[in-house]
Amino acid sequence: MTPAPLFRAVAKRLAGAAAVLLGAATVAFTALQLIPGDPVTVMLGPGTAATPEIKAQIRAQYGLDQPVALQYLHYLGNLVRGDFGESYQLQRPVADLIAEQLWPTVQLALAALALAVVLAVTAAVATAGRRPALRAVATLLELLTVSSPPYWIGILLLTAFSFQLRVFPVAGDQDLSALVLPALTLALPLTGVLAQVLREGLEAALGQPFALTARSRGLSVTAVRLRHALRHAAVPLVTLVGWLTGSLLGGAVLVETVFARPGIGALTLQGTTNKDMPLVIGVVLLSALVFVVLSTLVDLLYTVIDPRLRTG
Repeated sequence: MTPAPLFRAVAKRLAGAAAVLLGAATVAFTALQLIPGDPVTVMLGPGTAATPEIKAQIRAQYGLDQPVALQYLHYLGNLVRGDFGESYQLQRPVADLIAEQLWPTVQLALAALALAVVLAVTAAVATAGRRPALRAVATLLELLTVSSPPYWIGILLLTAFSFQLRVFPVAGDQDLSALVLPALTLALPLTGVLAQVLREGLEAALGQPFALTARSRGLSVTAVRLRHALRHAAVPLVTLVGWLTGSLLGGAVLVETVFARPGIGALTLQGTTNKDMPLVIGVVLLSALVFVVLSTLVDLLYTVIDPRLRTG
């Protein structure tokens, strides 16, 4: 690729990223404006007696006395300078709060994603092109996991493995054993979707001429699946993984609540409950940034998985 097309491609990607971040900030700002309740009352706490003059001073301090349009423009200006503002409730910079709670959520999301991919690949390779009965059972199990809410799956896993068998801790993040059930709770719905897509891709790939040629050279069915068909079927899987990874942050809100884990999910729930606008918008922008980064990585992985895409 020559420098000019490369520059245009990079500029297009950066413009798209900026549009996504702007849209995310705008939607979050608008949604929080529509939530009933007064942020100043929330900051002061229930039952706190404050004169109208004190409330007016607090509104002026945070710019809440300005028209909504000016508040929006002021916030966008701060974002451009890298200032995410200060939490209304916690009285600390939003960037510091997110940095403190980011790693537990990243750890949970990465563990869930790795577990989902391993389970999905194993299920798809084991059932693709097999007997219809085996495929039907696998499809039924996948549909059950996809249609089950994460919090319900988490409660079932807690009941079975924590309360009954006492294999894993009920809550907290004291060691890796406390990560197993939350990661499995997030992974199971993803596993169902990924396994169905990968199975269809494998069955289509196994019927292609390259698979028949590989079998004619003496390769076993398992070798053809793993060395040839799986690579061809992985392109839609990579796309789906990139899209679904963004949903892990949303699922983490419920999972971290069920398992009483620290992280971005608990921080988001606290900010939304308290109508803490800077905190919630900061988390939304983080989610949008993750989406942009993952989309870029998916585009790069295409050329690694499918050599036909390496042009120019």
